[in-house]
Amino acid sequence: MAISLGVSARFLFTGETPSPLAKRSFSVRFLPTPVAVSANQRMATLAAAVSKPAAAETKKREPRGIMKPRRVSPEMQAFLGGVSEIPRTQALKQIWAYIKQHNLQDPENKKVIVCDEQLKKIFGGRDRVGFLEIAGLLNPHFLK
Repeated sequence: MAISLGVSARFLFTGETPSPLAKRSFSVRFLPTPVAVSANQRMATLAAAVSKPAAAETKKREPRGIMKPRRVSPEMQAFLGGVSEIPRTQALKQIWAYIKQHNLQDPENKKVIVCDEQLKKIFGGRDRVGFLEIAGLLNPHFLK
């Protein structure tokens, strides 16, 4: 099978600049495909390709950053129920669960948390805290 690509193909393959008046043709031949692979060989190749990602999934890596458990201050330990090490993400989840459970969000503005006595110990004695401030106020409670 041959395909005629015209002047632009000659330009692409040879690097010549085509003349605007010249019309040349260039043929491309497709070679026959190599001998077919048996069905068993294809299945073995597919099985190997599928098993490689599965092996990578079983290998777990060590948690880093905010997912890594850190020691917490005594005030935070008392709030969390005696847990001495916890990831930041889990501590924040437990604080939000406590806020929701005790209905401590301001009814007028849900972005503001009205602190009870336990939350005041964690949030530096503040009566009201914006929800974006919570993560920043937890920094002193995670010890290095």
